[in-house]
Order: sequence, then structure tokens, then C-alpha cells
Amino acid sequence: QAHVVESGGGSVQAGGSLQLSCTVNGPPDKNYCIGWFRQVVGKERERLASIDKDGHPDVEDAVKGRFTISKDDTRKNTAILLMNDLKPEDAAMYYCGADRDYGGHCIPNYYWGEGTEVTVTS
Repeated sequence: QAHVVESGGGSVQAGGSLQLSCTVNGPPDKNYCIGWFRQVVGKERERLASIDKDGHPDVEDAVKGRFTISKDDTRKNTAILLMNDLKPEDAAMYYCGADRDYGGHCIPNYYWGEGTEVTVTS
């Protein structure tokens, strides 16, 4: 069993940056792939980026160039989503997902955090 903990988020002016952090607290010998998603009320959850246990990132085209995902090498099973040049349409509830990473294709949608809200003011 694992527990996903998100931090960061808040309110920022358009054009600004925010950093979200996600830590997967589970058995210390297990590895996880981690992903960030966002959802606006009335719309489906949208995948933004993910990173596997070896640090290989994958960012959706819709946010590529503005959002990056990386591993926090100081904390096990922690990923950082850095969001630059934020726009009002980026405002949403941001969720972190994770799953056990066995070395093959890993989809981070088994364990979920409670979400953190991002507001972008124009």
C-alpha cells in the first residue's frame, strides 16, 4: 500500500511559475512511477506528465515547453512538476498519481493524492 502526498500549488499571476511536489510514501524497497494530472469541474482528468523510476520523463504535447517533470534526488519516490508561463486556462485541481514501477511500461493511475489547487489570475 502507498500514500501519495502532494504539496505546492496556490495562486499565481499569469506568466508566473509554480512548483508542485509529489511524494509516494510506501515500502522503502519499492519503486514507483509518478504522474501529474489536472481536472476542471465538468471535464475529464487530463494527463500532464509522468516520470518512471529511472527518471525518464514524458510530458504531454499540450504543456510541453512550459511544464517539466523531474525526480527529486534528495527524496525517494518524489517527483517535481515545474510549471512556467502559467495561463488562466491552467487553473485547475492538480492531482498526483502513482503506481508500482517494475521496469516496464508504468501508468501512474493506481494510487492518488487528494489534489492541490492552482489558480492563475490575469
